Amino acid sequence: MNTIASPRPVRLRRSVLSVPAINARALEKIHGLDCDGVIFDLEDSVAPESKANARDNLQRFFRQTPLEGRERIIRINPLASEFGADDIELVLACRPDAVLLPKVDEPQDIAAIADLLADRDAPEALRIWAMIETPRAILNVAAIAESGRTPGARLDCLVVGLNDLRKETGVLPGSGRTYLVSWLMQVIVAVRAYGLDALDSVCNDFRDLAAFESECSQGRAMGFDGKMLIHPAQIDAANRQFGPDEAALAEAQAIIAAFAEPDAQGRGVINMNGRMIERLHLAQAEQLVHKAAMISLRKDKP
Repeated sequence: MNTIASPRPVRLRRSVLSVPAINARALEKIHGLDCDGVIFDLEDSVAPESKANARDNLQRFFRQTPLEGRERIIRINPLASEFGADDIELVLACRPDAVLLPKVDEPQDIAAIADLLADRDAPEALRIWAMIETPRAILNVAAIAESGRTPGARLDCLVVGLNDLRKETGVLPGSGRTYLVSWLMQVIVAVRAYGLDALDSVCNDFRDLAAFESECSQGRAMGFDGKMLIHPAQIDAANRQFGPDEAALAEAQAIIAAFAEPDAQGRGVINMNGRMIERLHLAQAEQLVHKAAMISLRKDKP
C-alpha cells in the first residue's frame, strides 16, 4: 500500500460543536452559531429510550435547515448495537457530510461501515469520521488511519475522545493533560502520515473559558486541526486559537510573494530575510492563506 500522504483539501474544522439530537431547543439555535461544523449526537448524550425521538428530531432538522457553509456530521451508535441499523437509515435519508463512528478499535470497524455505505449506494461525498477513545484505538491508530487510504474507505477525520479514554485507563483529570499528551501525539502522527484531519477532544468545563482557551492553544501547538466542542460559549476561542492569526497570515503572504519573484523560479529553497525557506513552506503558506480566505468569505455572507 502507498504510504505517502496525498495533499489534503483545505477545510475549516476549527470548531465542531456536538449537539444532542434529542435537544430540540439546541438544534433550533445552531443556525446562528459561527462554528465550522456540527456533530449531531445520537450516541452518548441520548438515553436509550429517547433514541427514536432524537432520530425524528434530526430528520425534521435536515429537512428544514440547510446550515450553509458548515459541515454536518451525525454521530451514530455502534453498528452492532440495537440502534445501529436505524441510525444508518437516518444517515442515508438525511445525507449529512459525514457519519461519525464511535469507539473505533481497529481498521475493520472502518471497513465495516464503508462496506455498508457502499452496499446501500450512499453518495461518494458522504465521509466517515472515527472516534479514537479506547486503549485499543490508541494502539491501532496508525492502522486505522492507514485504512483510509484503501479504495472506498471514505475515512476523513479522527476525533479524540478523552473522557472514555480516561475512564478505561484510569488517568485522572488534571491541568495540562500531562499523561495524555503522548497518546494525542500518536493520533497526530497517524493522521499526518495518511492525509487525514484530527480534532482534539472536548473540554468538559465550558464555564472556565480561560482553561478552555489554554487547552485549545495546546491542541493547536500539537498540530490538531480544531476541537470538538460541547457548548456555544467555546466557539469563539476555538476559532481564534485554531485559525490563522495576523502575524502568521502576513508571513504566509510574504512567503508566497517571495517565491513569485522572477529569481525564485525553479528554485527549491530561497533566502527570505536571513531564513532558508523551502517549497514545503510555500505549500503550507498557500494552505493557510486559502483557509483565511474561506473564513473571510463565510463572515461576509449574510
